[in-house]
Amino acid sequence: MGDVGFRALWQDWKDERERTLADPHGWLALVSLDWLTEEPTAYHGLPGLWWQDSEAAYVDAAAGGVSRDGEPVVGVERFELVNSGAGARVRVGDVEVEVARRGGYLVRVHDPAAEAVRGFRGVPSYEPDPAWVLRGVFEPFDEPRPTTVGAVVAGLSHVYTAPGVVRFAHGGAEHTLTAFNGKAGGFSILFTDATSGVTTYAANRSLAVADPDGDGGVVLDFNRAVNLPCAFTAYATCPLPPEGNRLPFAVAAGEKIPH
Repeated sequence: MGDVGFRALWQDWKDERERTLADPHGWLALVSLDWLTEEPTAYHGLPGLWWQDSEAAYVDAAAGGVSRDGEPVVGVERFELVNSGAGARVRVGDVEVEVARRGGYLVRVHDPAAEAVRGFRGVPSYEPDPAWVLRGVFEPFDEPRPTTVGAVVAGLSHVYTAPGVVRFAHGGAEHTLTAFNGKAGGFSILFTDATSGVTTYAANRSLAVADPDGDGGVVLDFNRAVNLPCAFTAYATCPLPPEGNRLPFAVAAGEKIPH
């Protein structure tokens, strides 16, 4: 593939990435985050009372104004979620309220009128460079390993499943990165490098890697390294990279610090 074709594919990917970020109920739309307690509480003018216990989160929407999957919530709605997993959402007028489990339960409000949505003009990125498409090898562990990592929120941790590591060479040296399972197959690699906190977001970036070929070969296209939501909003609880996933060189590719 020539440079023109390579750049065109990258630009298509970048355009789709930015369309997703600009979703009116996406990460840029977050305007609040509250941790639930065992005391039923009203938050930010939302209808109903919200609370948690050791098993689930709840909303008592007896007064109305809350819907889930297009159906009105009548009485108490229960949300039993996987820790560090996907959240659930309910609708309140034009906003969506996300319930998620991050140790304890939290509620976050996604408002399409948020300033970050209205002012979004894309994400600064390095120019695409085929030299940053590197080949590596996936080496599976004997058994997938639950791996605990820190978070951008002090005192919080996340647990993810690490099926193995990816080994690759750069600058005459071999490097190893722990890989987590991807949401839709393949792997997700959280990493920092010598650009972190300089031209790229300090806490981390993420790289999606497709499933390995029959010989375990994988492709690491660092041109598609992206910021996690915490780079765009103070209301995210993003994980930090696992121990050892700091690269000792500058990955001058992928997304930079957002505007």
